[in-house]
Amino acid sequence: MAMLDRLIGSLSPAAALRRAERFAEEGRKPEAFALFARAARAGLTEACFRVARCYLEGAGVPVSRTEGVRWLERAAADGHIEAQTLLATLAIHGLAGGASAGGTALFTAGDSDAGPDFELGLKWARRAAEAGSADAQAVLGYILTAGPETLRNPEEARAWYAKSAAAGCAQGALGHALALAPDAAEEGDRQEILRLLGIAAEADLPTALYLMGVLAERGFAQPADLTRAADFYRRAAEKNYRSGQARYGLALMEGRGVEVNLTEGESWLRRAAVAGDREAAALVGDLYARGGALPPNYAEASIWFRQAAEAGHRGAARALGMLYLTGAGVARDQTEAARWFQVSAEAGDTNSQVDFANLLLKGQGTAEEAARTRAWFEQAASAGDLVAAFNFGVCLAEGVGVARDEARAVEWMRRAADGVVNAQYWYGRMLAEGRGVPADPVEGRAWITRAAEIGMPEAEAALAEMMLNGIAGPRDHPGALVYFTRAAERGHVGAMFSTAAMLGGGHEVPTDRVTAQRWFRAAAERGHAYAQMMLGRYLSRALAGERDLDAARLWLERAVAQGLEEARIDLAALPPPPEAALEADAGGHRLTGD
Repeated sequence: MAMLDRLIGSLSPAAALRRAERFAEEGRKPEAFALFARAARAGLTEACFRVARCYLEGAGVPVSRTEGVRWLERAAADGHIEAQTLLATLAIHGLAGGASAGGTALFTAGDSDAGPDFELGLKWARRAAEAGSADAQAVLGYILTAGPETLRNPEEARAWYAKSAAAGCAQGALGHALALAPDAAEEGDRQEILRLLGIAAEADLPTALYLMGVLAERGFAQPADLTRAADFYRRAAEKNYRSGQARYGLALMEGRGVEVNLTEGESWLRRAAVAGDREAAALVGDLYARGGALPPNYAEASIWFRQAAEAGHRGAARALGMLYLTGAGVARDQTEAARWFQVSAEAGDTNSQVDFANLLLKGQGTAEEAARTRAWFEQAASAGDLVAAFNFGVCLAEGVGVARDEARAVEWMRRAADGVVNAQYWYGRMLAEGRGVPADPVEGRAWITRAAEIGMPEAEAALAEMMLNGIAGPRDHPGALVYFTRAAERGHVGAMFSTAAMLGGGHEVPTDRVTAQRWFRAAAERGHAYAQMMLGRYLSRALAGERDLDAARLWLERAVAQGLEEARIDLAALPPPPEAALEADAGGHRLTGD
């Protein structure tokens, strides 16, 4: 048989090609390759293409993309349409220039270390497309749509996609649907997109399956159907489409169109995240952080947020910064929090810009970072962003990243005050205190009142202080207590102390020392030195009916440790603890005998 093969190969390249094709169909790959190679060396174009496929697929010969591409180029140069199409596809996926194995297909997730060569892809795709290849027409449409800016031509791309789709190419149908999507204002256009994607989905193209899921979930040109959407996501996920894995995992976690299965849902989300889907990683982190059916696990959330953040997900970077700021799941570290807020802010997240600015106001970050943050706010404020106007005003008022300029600060605060509660409060304080403008306590109190009525704790506490002392308006102790209490209930520590102080007596409100002690304790536990001293006094003197000298001593010591000398007097007035009395007695008397 081998002798006959050599005889056929030497005498008739065409016969060798035919025999090789038969061997290939029978699965006799090594024998087929040997005959394909003989026919190719004789110059047969089809044989060159078949040799290329053997090298790319490892059929009867070790895989070699370099050899595969070399033989493809020979066949393509001779006008072989399939070779031209495949060569164009390899080029745009960065697989037409050497190293490891491969075949791939358009609109799949094939990755490569090499960069795409769109110029080469355009050359071969256009030749094959003009020769009538529907597959090449789809490839050409893709290059003209997603290639470098210099090669893009949306109008021509749409025409090639339409030809490809009309010829029955699933990839052409997908491309045509994507090309139509930006301008799909009419119902007819929407139905056509749905039809084209359906054709591509029937061919099991992962992108089409995923998009059909999205459209089913959103009710695009059809009634919303979560069950159908979940099925499309599942099919895309099973084809290793990362976005499909993420969506299907979320559907399983939340029971959207499918029965809840937390274990399987998390598994799909993890697969997508591990495959490099930063959205999936951020979603896994968010699921762990939010808890829900599962208890929150901030340590696990931090791992996934970090993965997503390092891949450039600005929301995950901010979430990671918040974990470091609060010490949830990670060691509390304001420097690390500032770093991640900065990463998110530089990616354009305005909330992180505010977070980062707040840390800079507390002394975190460098002067260069402060200047950059101020520049973000100034640019956005000049474009009309009221939140940015407020933050730029804060930078000017406090000298963050710019020389302190309270006159300019108050101008920006006034602009922002029309829509930002914090700005109303700051503008009111600056007016009341005469910072950057002539003092106008009455107008300042009016702005602070606006912010307080919306529920801003700082404004509530400031208004209460003005009402308590009769600043820019009548004294009103009951009203002051109302606003102090509101702010205290929202977590304002100073208002907790003030509420307790008013209820403790000496003001024009009923005395309630039990409630006063409760608020002193709340403020003391949050580190308020005067509240710690007052709680110590209450407990040592039983002012609210409870006497606890040990606890009183503890709180007074804490107040002294914060430098409050008044508390030292109260501490000295306490009787010594039992241990100290025992030690003093032991120093002068024998308590046990031998």
